[in-house]
Amino acid sequence: MQPYTPHVLPLKNIEWHQFIDLMGKANRYIARYDGLLQSVINPDVLLAPLRTQEAVLSSKIEGTQATLEEVLEFEVEEDGELHEKGDIFEVLNYRLALIQGRQVMRNRPLSLNTIRKMHKTLMTGVRGAGKDPGNFRRIQNYIGSPGAPVHEARFIPPTVPVMQEALSNWEKYMHHDDRDVLVQLAIVHAQFEIIHPFLDGNGRMGRILIPLFLYHKEIIQEPVFYLSDFLESHREDYYDALKEITDSGNWTNWIRFFLQAIIVQAEKNIQKTRSIIDLYETVKKEIVDSTHSQFALHCLDSLFVQPIFSSGNFRKASGIPRPSAARTLHALVKNGIIDMVQQGAGRRPGIYAFKRLLNIVDQ
Repeated sequence: MQPYTPHVLPLKNIEWHQFIDLMGKANRYIARYDGLLQSVINPDVLLAPLRTQEAVLSSKIEGTQATLEEVLEFEVEEDGELHEKGDIFEVLNYRLALIQGRQVMRNRPLSLNTIRKMHKTLMTGVRGAGKDPGNFRRIQNYIGSPGAPVHEARFIPPTVPVMQEALSNWEKYMHHDDRDVLVQLAIVHAQFEIIHPFLDGNGRMGRILIPLFLYHKEIIQEPVFYLSDFLESHREDYYDALKEITDSGNWTNWIRFFLQAIIVQAEKNIQKTRSIIDLYETVKKEIVDSTHSQFALHCLDSLFVQPIFSSGNFRKASGIPRPSAARTLHALVKNGIIDMVQQGAGRRPGIYAFKRLLNIVDQ
């Protein structure tokens, strides 16, 4: 098997008629989702758990075992088995890289330089940390079973000189206005995976780029459209559709698969986001009624940002003084708004969970 030479972008022979049926629907669903996002007063607060769930699911595609609740519990206690910590750190790095990308893009457009910085964040201190984080590869790599020789590889990405040319072409294409942005996103994602520009972490970086590209193209107001839920549950189809591009040069099935993923995930995201908005309004009234506290809104926001927390986390996130925080937590538990999942004892704090939010996010 020879190293692969990627197609030059934009693609010249796209069979647009083969997925015209999905294009309109995918664009309508994304527009509907963005309209809903624009109605969210503070998406950073309300949708914070969805970002963590995206990090969990994207990392799971690469073999990590950490769950959403384990990650949130770890952030409370920073405890757990060492092998579990490795998985959790991968998830936390993914979330940090996503936040970093958004912050950079508030002042400048998406670029290869930004992608390298995010990759460094993604890979620092976790599996693959010794594989030149933050730099495009300078040696040939290949995809195959662990320890298998190159002649048994399933796929050999481009040589380094071809990779460099393809990356430059790919970056230009990101700033090109193709006929349909969502088809362009399908091509951008697949081409990044085919170029395989890093020694490790290419899959996760490619998935981080999905919401950032939509944000870059101003299709969504905040980069919070996550696709890893669908891709993780259709993992084999995901890889097979990508492989068909490199095996036969056929992009049609990949683009159809990707547009279908957008439609299904957008519908799910709309339902989850509506449920979160409704929960926020319901719980706001419950907290006001049960605490009669001037800190009710601070308390509410802290539950959404960190739905598993200790009393110390709660005080820090909400800014409520210690005596008031203790009374507030007692009232929240008593009225069934939150659950105590671990009693405090000695120096060990009590641990609480906002399970109604976790149930929505984890659907």
